[in-house]
Parts: sequence; C-alpha cells; structure tokens
Amino acid sequence: MTYEKQAVATFQVASWEESVVEDIDGSGSEMNGVYYPDRGITRATVRYTYAGDMEGEGVVQYLMTYKPGDAPILAVERFTGSIGGHEGTCVILHRASHDAMTVTDAAEVVEGMGTGGLETLRGEGTPEVDGHSDEGYRFVLRYTV
Repeated sequence: MTYEKQAVATFQVASWEESVVEDIDGSGSEMNGVYYPDRGITRATVRYTYAGDMEGEGVVQYLMTYKPGDAPILAVERFTGSIGGHEGTCVILHRASHDAMTVTDAAEVVEGMGTGGLETLRGEGTPEVDGHSDEGYRFVLRYTV
C-alpha cells in the first residue's frame, strides 16, 4: 500500500515488566532478576518514549515465545502523542520474531482505533531493533492521516 507521509522517530524503553506464562521444559536462565524459559511463552508490559516525528509514549502488551532460532512475538501498542504534528492516540499491531539479539518486526496501524488528530490514521511501520541500545531504536512509520 502507498502512504502519503513518513515519520522517523527514536524510541527508548522506559519500563519493562515480563513474566512467564508457560515454561515448557522447566529450564531457562535469569537475567537482571527476570527468568526466561529456554522454551516457553512470556507476557510483558513495556513503556516506550518516542522522539522525532513521533513524540509521545507507547504502552505495549507483548506475548513472546522463546525457543532456539527465530521465535514469534505478537504485540498490541497504544500510542499517545503526536505523529507529524497530529495529536491523539492510535493502536499499532506488531507481528515480530526474535533470536538471541535481533528482532524483526512489521508494525501496522489498527484502523478505527485512533482518537483526536490520529482518528483516521492508516499506516505501516518498521521498528529497527538490533541488540541492546541505551541510545534507543529507530522507528519508521509510513502513513496517511
């Protein structure tokens, strides 16, 4: 699909709370006080702050799988702030996968879930997450509003 505009932003993790839903084998590892199963499912609530063409905060509900190799992730994010100067809220669906340090994510605006200046927002995005970064991660949203 073709979109009229593009927003380029940087997002940073403001908070991350993750817990195990299912631990398939009963084995895993702990990092920073959080247990990650070798094979299993976790749920996480994550807050991101955005700067650039997107200014605001996203609250994401993740369901993540863990296994050797690429493991699927599904997430729904509620963004509050402005995109290209249009203020309001919107919902973004993430379909992703991850391995040890790399995340591949395709994000899509959920039409009909926006408010204010983002009520008619349509679009697709690409978060760029590779390893851990204290500087944040890049997010490119192609959109029409």
